[in-house]
Amino acid sequence: MAAVELALEERVSLLYLLWRAEQQGKRRPCRTWVHQVLQRREHFGEFHHLLQELRLDDDRFQRYHRLSLGQFEDLLSRVGPSIARLDTNYRRSIPPAERLSICPRFLATGDSFRTIAFSFRVGVSTVSQIIPQVATAIWDCLVDDFMAVPSPGDWQSIAEEFQERWHFPLCCGALDGKHVQTKAPPNSGSMFHNYKGTFSIVLLAVVDARYRFRVIDVGGYGRTSDGGILANSTFGQALRAGTLHLPPDQPLPGGEHRGAQPHVFVGDEAFPLRRELMRPFPGRLLPLEKRIFNYRLSRARMLVEGAFGVLSSQWRMYRRSMELRPEIAEKCVKATCVLHNFLRCLDERGAPAVRSVPPAVVEPLQSLGRVAANNSSREAVLVREKFMAHFSVEGAVTWQPKE
Repeated sequence: MAAVELALEERVSLLYLLWRAEQQGKRRPCRTWVHQVLQRREHFGEFHHLLQELRLDDDRFQRYHRLSLGQFEDLLSRVGPSIARLDTNYRRSIPPAERLSICPRFLATGDSFRTIAFSFRVGVSTVSQIIPQVATAIWDCLVDDFMAVPSPGDWQSIAEEFQERWHFPLCCGALDGKHVQTKAPPNSGSMFHNYKGTFSIVLLAVVDARYRFRVIDVGGYGRTSDGGILANSTFGQALRAGTLHLPPDQPLPGGEHRGAQPHVFVGDEAFPLRRELMRPFPGRLLPLEKRIFNYRLSRARMLVEGAFGVLSSQWRMYRRSMELRPEIAEKCVKATCVLHNFLRCLDERGAPAVRSVPPAVVEPLQSLGRVAANNSSREAVLVREKFMAHFSVEGAVTWQPKE
């Protein structure tokens, strides 16, 4: 009986091997190295055909790339050497200008990789490699000039602009978080599932008085609150440890009798109240002084909301659910944030901002690990009360609530 079963198993194994060999023989061989449609890229591809016509119309070129022709050429001169590839014996590489064109087009539209591939007549796998590579190069080549870690002098300049433009003294930035929809990776459970019912990563940003991003943290899990994102971020840890190199405490304008007050950031109710982080008073039926403080704080805090609005209007990838892995979405988000600053600097000054002092004089924010618990809650309450009193007396403005 055992011999019969063994012979049957051998016959089954032999039949399986014969079937597998037959299937391998039927496998269709690769007919071409590059598809015929892609071979005509230089004649009918969007970059070689449409974009050459758009170069004659700067307005339409800007609508296509969200960059004017001059801005595109400036950006190409910065990132071109980082994204150039060598030609091989099999085919010529895609030139840096075309590679750069593919990435902003994706960021500006949020179209699928397949749609971008058909438009430019390149492979889908090629697009999936170009976009993260170029986004990384944009960040690496622009971050030192347009989003370097602020120095004490930079923080002081930001505070002066907040006082001049938005009538909030000693403010070094507006803080908030934004959910960026993305594709949940396998086996991630509910880590990326947010309160809106979608999957996302979180962009935490500090914005100055001119709607420019000064510090960002990208990649937080969608399920985490803004306060939790801040606590886990390098910026939040540096804020708690006092290593942000903020300017020294100063009296409020006209309020020398209230003593020196710290430089602060402003956020909404999702963030905790700290000595250097102001949040509004909770509740609806509040006394006049508290309502005035909430109004003045919200007026300054809306800058970060406005910056997010400009970002999502200019780069339409934020208005779609991106079918990207979180690590690729993170690269794209960082690229759009530094491009946002790049464009605003060009628009404000008419020429790229070049640092006369090397950015190496300011140490980058380093991860601090676990830090001590927040023991300054009473001090934070006193600081907020000083700001509240200032806004109601010597710091009052004519358009704030009066009753």
